[in-house]
Amino acid sequence: MKMDINKTSWQERYRASEIYTLQCKISDKPGMLGKITTAIGKAQAHVGDITTVGIESHSKIRDIQVYCTSKKHLNEVTDQLKAIEGIEILSVKDNVLEIHRRGAIEMISRVPITNLTDLRMIYTPGVASICTKIVEEPESAWELTGLCDRVAIVTDGTAVLGLGNIGILPSLPVMEGKAAIFAEFTGISAVPILIDSKDPDVIVETVCRIAQSFGAIQLEDISAPTCFEVEEKLQARLNIPVFHDDQHGTATVLLAALITALKRTNRKPQDCTAIILGAGAAGHAITMMLLEFGLKDIVVYDSVGAIYKGRTERMNPYKHKLAEITNKSNIKGDLLEGFKDRDIFIGVAQPDMVSKKMISVMAKNSLAFPLSNPKGEISVDDALSAGAAVAVDGRTINNALAYPGLFRGALDVKAKDITIDMQLAAARKLAELTPEGMILPDILDREIHKQVAKAVADAYKE
Repeated sequence: MKMDINKTSWQERYRASEIYTLQCKISDKPGMLGKITTAIGKAQAHVGDITTVGIESHSKIRDIQVYCTSKKHLNEVTDQLKAIEGIEILSVKDNVLEIHRRGAIEMISRVPITNLTDLRMIYTPGVASICTKIVEEPESAWELTGLCDRVAIVTDGTAVLGLGNIGILPSLPVMEGKAAIFAEFTGISAVPILIDSKDPDVIVETVCRIAQSFGAIQLEDISAPTCFEVEEKLQARLNIPVFHDDQHGTATVLLAALITALKRTNRKPQDCTAIILGAGAAGHAITMMLLEFGLKDIVVYDSVGAIYKGRTERMNPYKHKLAEITNKSNIKGDLLEGFKDRDIFIGVAQPDMVSKKMISVMAKNSLAFPLSNPKGEISVDDALSAGAAVAVDGRTINNALAYPGLFRGALDVKAKDITIDMQLAAARKLAELTPEGMILPDILDREIHKQVAKAVADAYKE
């Protein structure tokens, strides 16, 4: 079968998040290119494209793309190459850094300004009539401004990807990346908003003061339990959707994958039991989503152990709520006990905390979703070899499959919030659109996002 390179992520294939282009001056002798690829292989790196960019009298200039796991790994590659006589490394370009240079997004005019008439309609004096109309009919602002297509991406930088509490400025490339995805897949103009405070009341007050510039608010990379408090308070005060993507986006895509996996293994949700590792933002939302979907028996573990009625150590109001609605058997034992005879495992905790033995004591044809980033609680290969019928990690369960369509659908019907029914509709639509043999549909397929948006809009209207 011919592979479509436009739908292949080499970073995922090679488990190497960093890409570099080495420009090398190479003696024009037989065997030199072979020596280069062998040296890169010795450093356990993968070779990408090789391009000749110049020819000199006794040498060639070539750009050589390599996939590395870290800067240290890159140094190992360059050390191997420097040891070869006849090779000079002229430059090293960080491809990921270059693609982010000057940011991933920009603000552009939707309307071309080619003459003075255009300018005077867009700005003064023509714009005054639009302002007057909004004064007289405030609801007309939805169609006469960009509110209908504009989302704020709000963060305090406390729970960024797998990096943790790195602060607001280092989190900006992530927010820009999410904004680029919004624009590419659903035509939404998203604006990163960095709030320099960890106080939930400050975050809430700041968002409320700027909310009239936006049609919806996406909360992003805010640590638990602050994220729960911020979302609840904003939802109570604002009449536009407020949606914490780390919670509900993750839960929506996970549910879509689970629906596919249940169908593949001929199961019904009401007959399944689950263990969830992690009681933070994603763990809490996934639990709520699965209960709404029909699962009856879920046990949740955090860093202390199982969450159960009566536990007092390191609890908060949100964990107390989980204790009331999960763990019907009141399990208090270690992780191995928690895994015993469970049908479904979902990890949103920490890398390498699940063993093959834990997977092996689960029910036959178990389903494993080790989602922690950048590395799962157990590798997909280990989970499958230990007996899981389906194993999918966080590289496949990608929030970007859900949140563009969720927000587009909500904006299209001028929704006041994004309800659990809208999230369930998005998950079911993603599962419905998943091709045979896959666990989720192609994230790059624009039609997928359009259909999710329609399903979400229809769910709100119903």
